[in-house]
Amino acid sequence: MLLCVYLDSPTVNRIIPRGNEVATVGDDIFVMRNNSQEQIDVYNATNFTLRRHITVPGLGYSTGLAACTHNNCLYASDHMNDRVHRVNLSGRNAVMKWSVARHPAALSVNNEHNLLVVSQGESKLQIFTTHGTLLQSIQLQDDIEYPRQAVQLPTGQFLVSHSGSLVHRVCVVGAGGAVVRNYGGQKGSRLTQMNEPRGLAVDGKGRVLVADRYNNRLLVVDLHSLSSAREMSVCVQGGLKDPCSLWFDQARGRLFIGEDQGKRVIAIDSMKNFSAAQVK
Repeated sequence: MLLCVYLDSPTVNRIIPRGNEVATVGDDIFVMRNNSQEQIDVYNATNFTLRRHITVPGLGYSTGLAACTHNNCLYASDHMNDRVHRVNLSGRNAVMKWSVARHPAALSVNNEHNLLVVSQGESKLQIFTTHGTLLQSIQLQDDIEYPRQAVQLPTGQFLVSHSGSLVHRVCVVGAGGAVVRNYGGQKGSRLTQMNEPRGLAVDGKGRVLVADRYNNRLLVVDLHSLSSAREMSVCVQGGLKDPCSLWFDQARGRLFIGEDQGKRVIAIDSMKNFSAAQVK
């Protein structure tokens, strides 16, 4: 690992091998290994040692993890079996599951501690209680072909990353599923373009961090206007390789980047917000 340390600036702290989806609760880091099934690895958030494994019976190929401190649980999407699995993080890690719209992708938890699920197969957003009761189902507008992740904003609107045959964008979407404003357009590598935007994270200053997967970069976009972007450069051995998922642990000031091709999770410390232009 190439490690360049600068005082009071974000630094690459650790790399967890063989993982691409990540979430945290307290002192635990939960990592889904690439192409693994029925198992989630648990690492110590202080020293990054492997603590244990959680077995999730019936969990197939997963493209999303999310965790909720309030409900002390972990969620995993089951892309091929059209389900979400919920792991209770106390006791014996009891697991429950429920059906969702076709091909669930990334997951997130909103301010009401409910679970937001993105359906790639039906281009829907669904909101569930922590025990699987459907609260809301939103059909996205037609040109949002393959939604990848969604985050519910304090306004009640949704931030959605998506790709398709026509456009690759990050959009703010209203409660009816229509696009209010967006950033991106035709697939490409210029700063005004993206190539399969995937993971999303929002800081407390209204900045959105986007994992621009096939451009191997992270973009910082202003949430309020979605009118311009800049690249956040990450100094890591070999450069970023298909960044696909993001998890921002605001309590620890730590950002996690999960890679697909790179098959690793990169942890960045001292990340109070996404204002930094470069991470060493």
